[in-house]
Amino acid sequence: QVQLTESGGGLVQIGGSLRLSCAASGRPFRSSYTMGWFRQAPGKEREFVAAIDWSGLLDNYADSVKGRFSISRDNAKLTVYLQMNSLQAEDTAIYYCAGAAQGLSNLAARYEYWGQGTQVTVSS
Repeated sequence: QVQLTESGGGLVQIGGSLRLSCAASGRPFRSSYTMGWFRQAPGKEREFVAAIDWSGLLDNYADSVKGRFSISRDNAKLTVYLQMNSLQAEDTAIYYCAGAAQGLSNLAARYEYWGQGTQVTVSS
């Protein structure tokens, strides 16, 4: 059974940084899977944040986070990271890690595996 476990969330001030991690385990999960990050703010729908292909050479970002967030992965550890810089109040949300057997995508429906989420709160 595949399990995705996020960590690294917390409370940070506006302009600060956080790094989220997501560790994958279990079968049939493979290092060849596309990995993505999504987030859901209170009262809003879940939205795409970033995704990275199996090689780590291709990635995609939501316009709202381009230039501030960076996604990376370590296939040997089956772990994906989201470095978040210059955090703003509107980045406050629960952040979810997701895995997909298909190629790079910003569509939540393309992802088969999901973590439980980690809370990120950005305050002044």
